[in-house]
Amino acid sequence: MSLKKNIKAGKVNFLLITVLSILIISNLHAETLPKSETTAELSILDKVSSKNTNIKIQVGEEFFFQNLNIKVLRCYNSEFDDDPEVTAYMQVKDTTMNNNDKVFVFNDWTFASSPSIRPFDHPVYDVWLKKCYS
Repeated sequence: MSLKKNIKAGKVNFLLITVLSILIISNLHAETLPKSETTAELSILDKVSSKNTNIKIQVGEEFFFQNLNIKVLRCYNSEFDDDPEVTAYMQVKDTTMNNNDKVFVFNDWTFASSPSIRPFDHPVYDVWLKKCYS
């Protein structure tokens, strides 16, 4: 009888140690991931009127500009370069478009230094990422 009790206690201790080590390792890994900034600054060009507007958007919140619904989900500044790269994951909807085939006009990562890598293609507006900060 005492042998079965010791085996059960050993299994419980092994399971407890395994769960704790997984939690500690995942916590250490989470600290090494880059932290998203809280505010993104964008520049919007109205091609019809040639007016340029600078806006600040809180990460995770929607911002309405004319016919566009803009949402920045992530915004990062690289820490390793002499010339840091600013990247953001952005979703843009055109509220005048009613077709459900194309929900987002833009749904991708954008880069401040090279906006042509993932171009924002809209007939009336151009949107550029300028910077991210907390």
